[in-house]
Amino acid sequence: MNKLNELLGIAAIVLLFASCSDSDRQERIKTQGPELIDFRVLPFELSEVKLLDGPFRHATELDIKTLLNYEPDRLLSRFYYEAGLKPKAVQYMGWENESLAGHSLGHYLSACSMMYQTTGDERFKQRVNYIVSELEYLQEKDGEGYIGAFPKGKKVLGEEVGKGIIRAKGFDLNGIWAPFYTQHKIMAGLRDAWRLCDNQTALLVEKRFADWIGKVVLPLKHDQVQEMLRCEHGGISETMTDLYADTGDEKYLKLSELFYQEAMLDSLKTGKDILPGKHCNTNIPKLIALSRYYEITGDTSARRAAEFFWDRVVNHHSYVTGGNGNEEYFGPADKLRNRLGEGTTESCNVYNMLKLTEHIFEWDAPANAADFYERALFNHILSSQDPATGQVTYNLSLAMGGYKLFQDPYEFTCCIGTGMENHSKYGRNIYYRNNSELYLFQFIASELNWKEKGLTLIQETKFPEEHGTTIKFNCEKPLLLSLMVRYPYWAEDGIEIRVNGKMKKVKQAPGSFVRIERTWKTGDVVEVNLPFSLRLEAMPDDSNRVAVMYGPLVLAGDLGPVDDTAAKDTMYVPVFQTDQRDPEKWTQPVEGNINTFRTVNTGWPGNVELRPFYTFHDRRYSVYWDLLRESE
Repeated sequence: MNKLNELLGIAAIVLLFASCSDSDRQERIKTQGPELIDFRVLPFELSEVKLLDGPFRHATELDIKTLLNYEPDRLLSRFYYEAGLKPKAVQYMGWENESLAGHSLGHYLSACSMMYQTTGDERFKQRVNYIVSELEYLQEKDGEGYIGAFPKGKKVLGEEVGKGIIRAKGFDLNGIWAPFYTQHKIMAGLRDAWRLCDNQTALLVEKRFADWIGKVVLPLKHDQVQEMLRCEHGGISETMTDLYADTGDEKYLKLSELFYQEAMLDSLKTGKDILPGKHCNTNIPKLIALSRYYEITGDTSARRAAEFFWDRVVNHHSYVTGGNGNEEYFGPADKLRNRLGEGTTESCNVYNMLKLTEHIFEWDAPANAADFYERALFNHILSSQDPATGQVTYNLSLAMGGYKLFQDPYEFTCCIGTGMENHSKYGRNIYYRNNSELYLFQFIASELNWKEKGLTLIQETKFPEEHGTTIKFNCEKPLLLSLMVRYPYWAEDGIEIRVNGKMKKVKQAPGSFVRIERTWKTGDVVEVNLPFSLRLEAMPDDSNRVAVMYGPLVLAGDLGPVDDTAAKDTMYVPVFQTDQRDPEKWTQPVEGNINTFRTVNTGWPGNVELRPFYTFHDRRYSVYWDLLRESE
């Protein structure tokens, strides 16, 4: 019966589309938005949230410098060359000098668009407008809507792939490295330029480019398309769905549906974990695309696949940092002990898992999505940036005795591209809202300006150095609203909430939201106390290989400088020798150092200092440790 109801629901959606004329659909999108689902919550615009002093503002400031150091003409260089025109500047190196050329320009366009919203700095909008105008010029010179930077892209896609001559491998399509992956990044950059910088030309360029892609792929037969999709294609289905949402033109929704890979997605819809052996970052964007497709069409099977995939990755394929993958691939579920090394936890994977988590949270506001977001944000994303230079990591090594390898920002890889975006958009995921609820999603120092409600809210905190936060209200007039305070899973010692100094009784368990419903007025203050405690988190397949957590933070052990000659010693990484699984029993705080501990008579052959993973750079460390009994 449930299956019948589901099918009837999908049929009703199809009939809704069929019964609407193009003009009706256009009007519905203008008045109601394109989505057919009801979101529980939505995020605020980046411009509505201002970061205050803290680690995330510092990370943003480093990213500002990084973005402004790049030269748009160098990112555009290969686009000019492939259009048969003389470039204005020398191209960048790394993957921008190979057949993935062009993807970094898309990331850069998105990052500058988001940073403009984050900072209001006109320099970013000027760069966005310049790049879009250049792409429009190149598109006009082409005459058919194509823009591209990888070698012979138009010829190979148009004259080979478009005619059914398809040679596809995991990352290679007719000799080109993941062409649709790159085109997704360019389309996403144009989308963000239009949405965030109000650049009308960007939407026109994106439409013309999508139309050109459509001319290539729409004539293909079903089996030819599925063969083509064996090659990594990123989230191009997502950008096609978004383009439908932005224009109301259903040909883009049809293109989104065409980029549906049956071999991967059909299994996930039936609840089958086929992730072992699959390339992580090839597949996460497909589920982001399905999430967006669900929001636009109401197709519940798409949501079911996205939620199943999220659960499997988060709870069965992820490490303590929230990262996933070893050497870029998923392994067997819950088998992580022996999958530690320099190649663990690619940063692009976490970037995409957080995008997927945003969708999951918007649908029903589950607390576990907010908890995972915090885990991955603090322990991977923040950890992936050098706090001194702003350089970022490709893989965030979890090797025992490893170190963070920060990339040359001018030797482009995929993670330099996503790194540009990671640190430009922190304000978007601190608060969520609906008409009657305001969710405190993350504990990050910030100021929220909710214009529709006449509310300015200031979150004062030094979290995670401070174990709590203070919320201050400034209301144009009294406001009836439920403040939803996250009670994180890690708060094992409880949570204390005071409203204007008066203690609120909390009935919920950790891993939930505490509702504070009242009529708020200027001067109201909510104080949240979140005591941190030490605990161990073990590998799922080895209870004696453990990581040490303090509240939401992964603590890493400081093992010395990166060039430490002792690192070659097989005993370089100590083991913890104790019968106690409670780290409170064998550690003590390091005086004068926040969130820092030292093992006591436990580390063998020596004790170690443990401090937050995100603070490490230019040091060797271990996140995981082998725990041995005294008798062993």
